Amino acid sequence: MGWLAAGDTYEVALVEGRVVARSASGPSPAEQARTLPEEIRDRPEVQELQRFAEWLERHAAECAAQVDTWMVSSLPVPSGLLARLWPDEAWRSALRDIVVVGDGPDETGFLRDADDSGELRVVTLDGETVRLTPRTVTMPHPVLLPDLEELRTFAAELGVTQGVEQIHRATWHKPAGSDGPARSVREFAGAEYRSWFHLSSRITSLGYKVSGNSAVDRILDGGRVVTASVGMSDPYAEEKAWTGSLSWSEEDGYRSLPLTEVGPVAWSEGMRMAAALHAGRTVTEDGAA
Repeated sequence: MGWLAAGDTYEVALVEGRVVARSASGPSPAEQARTLPEEIRDRPEVQELQRFAEWLERHAAECAAQVDTWMVSSLPVPSGLLARLWPDEAWRSALRDIVVVGDGPDETGFLRDADDSGELRVVTLDGETVRLTPRTVTMPHPVLLPDLEELRTFAAELGVTQGVEQIHRATWHKPAGSDGPARSVREFAGAEYRSWFHLSSRITSLGYKVSGNSAVDRILDGGRVVTASVGMSDPYAEEKAWTGSLSWSEEDGYRSLPLTEVGPVAWSEGMRMAAALHAGRTVTEDGAA
């Protein structure tokens, strides 16, 4: 984006998502102000650029959120759609280096490009750049990737940085002994917060929702929507707040699921939520939780 005149003295532009100014008569185009001078902050050119910067930020967040949804749900995404989205920098940042799987497990790699014909260019674990033309691809949740550790090692060697957390996303696998009548997990229960409002703020800042006295996350796992819930203490009965056990239920929330019926993605994402809430608990000055 070029520089725009803002009065007779300054020019403004959007640089790395921030509106900056420079002298219109400066000796070098590289000389630009770190902050906007007070006298031009209310000019229409500046305000328009600031609104545009805010829109770009929201757009980038929306793109990343959509790719995250595709990945967590392992939904099939048309290759032609990726090709149409690729020219957009925000979409490209969210999609680049996401691990995709084409028509078979041998068509797995880090996405590097998508052209107008729907052809995808990916880097495989063998270090080869190959071109794929599947009708759709999936971006598997990491708990479903059999070569996850190899992908992590290879990504480190390549210097891969994903715009959407996938291969380095924290994962949990259901333990082998989860075959009884149990319907909840207490591994991360009992995390103490200063108040119910601090706990609810932590929940929403992580992207989860508060429903009643629970933190909830809706997860599409194997074509079935499951709700993971972490209990919360009563805001009206206690001065402080605590997290409770983690459980899963069908989408409508009326039937709690025995652990045997919880799928791998729902298990991992539920445990991830519970662990994140536990990590944000109140810590005293001596370091004790």
